[in-house]
Amino acid sequence: MIKRRPLIWGKKTYKDITDDICELIETAPGPKYYMALLGAKSVFLFYLAVMGTIAYTGMGLMGVNSPVGWGTDIITFVFWIGIGHAGTLISAVLFLFRQKWRTSIARTAEAMTVFAVMTAGIFPLLHTGRPWLAYWLLPYPNQRGPLWVNFRSPLVWDVFAVSTYATVSLVFWYVGLVPDLATVRDRSKGVWRKRIYGALSLGWTGTGRNWNNYEMVYMLLAGLSTPLVLSVHSIVSFDFAVSQLPGWHTTIFPPYFVAGAIFSGFGMVVTLMCLIRALVPKFKHYVTLDHMEVMNKIIMATGMLVGYAYGSEFFIAWYSGAPYEQYAFINRAVGPYAWAYWIMITCNTLIPQIFWWPKARRSIPIMFTVSIFVNIGMWFERYVITVTSLHRDFLPSSWGMFKMTFFDFGVLFGSFGMFFTIFLLYLKGLPAISIAEVKPVLSVGREEGDKIDVHQ
Repeated sequence: MIKRRPLIWGKKTYKDITDDICELIETAPGPKYYMALLGAKSVFLFYLAVMGTIAYTGMGLMGVNSPVGWGTDIITFVFWIGIGHAGTLISAVLFLFRQKWRTSIARTAEAMTVFAVMTAGIFPLLHTGRPWLAYWLLPYPNQRGPLWVNFRSPLVWDVFAVSTYATVSLVFWYVGLVPDLATVRDRSKGVWRKRIYGALSLGWTGTGRNWNNYEMVYMLLAGLSTPLVLSVHSIVSFDFAVSQLPGWHTTIFPPYFVAGAIFSGFGMVVTLMCLIRALVPKFKHYVTLDHMEVMNKIIMATGMLVGYAYGSEFFIAWYSGAPYEQYAFINRAVGPYAWAYWIMITCNTLIPQIFWWPKARRSIPIMFTVSIFVNIGMWFERYVITVTSLHRDFLPSSWGMFKMTFFDFGVLFGSFGMFFTIFLLYLKGLPAISIAEVKPVLSVGREEGDKIDVHQ
């Protein structure tokens, strides 16, 4: 008989679970937290200054030019949309498949999805050059008569897909928070804290009717969210795939982008979980090495899928016999941007292979390093797809190079400041692990769990 590994380490009781998860909300965090928050806020303020300067002066400050009309803004937009995919996968898909190991990481993964989409949404607005007129892109009755957006454009499909994804993900995340917000409300001692958490918990009393309605709504939202895992990044890939440009005009983009999004999303989840374990030591009992190992296996598997997509692109270009298509991919590998292509290959296909070794899958320093390289590689994937397909057009007289400026680097690195600032504030204000979902799995592998070193 195979004994099941425990999902919660240590001899925890139901009271211990509530106390451990609520402790960060109810007490002052340690110096590590404040140092992390100070660093993130500093980068975020720099980001606001850079964006303000670009909006005031114009897009000429960035590296976009002719023929490379899509640059850092679109590259980073696609990157952040991809980051959000793991959250929906962990929350909705694994919930529907009754995967109990998701309980400790689902809440933070859902939060990551919402914050990543918030970060991504700024970049298309900035890319327009006149963000204060961005409402012109929305399909609504207006004084401009018959002038409407082009509904056949995948850029308009993006608006619907991303806004739907953001709305459903936010509602799904919030509904899951309601029982835990009521717990925080009942433990609050200050009047204002009790009122704020009381309003957020929507009058939850924990009755059978409350739980019945909660489980029904959560199941419906999980079912509604599941198609979004496939649809959103498929539609984002149509920004490229429906064009006639060599390097973009390829039918493999929808599944290829979805696999890459899950790959980068799980990379960011591992990064965040490593940070959480460092900032809140008690969370090591809930976000265990077993959880981290499962996610590392998913990173390895999706990394191989992405590598397969890279190889199939070259094969189809050769098989098609189209000289322009063949040149586009050869130019990626040996042209002036070959350095970016091989960074992408190394980070996305070679480095994750270290997870074939069990010790590497269970080593926090190794998995943290690999997760960073994964997201570096995925940003370069979007860079390679966008830039190398544009910078050499059909006519050599139209060729040009894309060179990132200080402002390109500013919005790229600054976006991480925004993301981590919101994330760290979330850690302090809301339960980062679902109390209501962790308690039912407390007994899983309990006897085996008592033998495990909880300090790993």
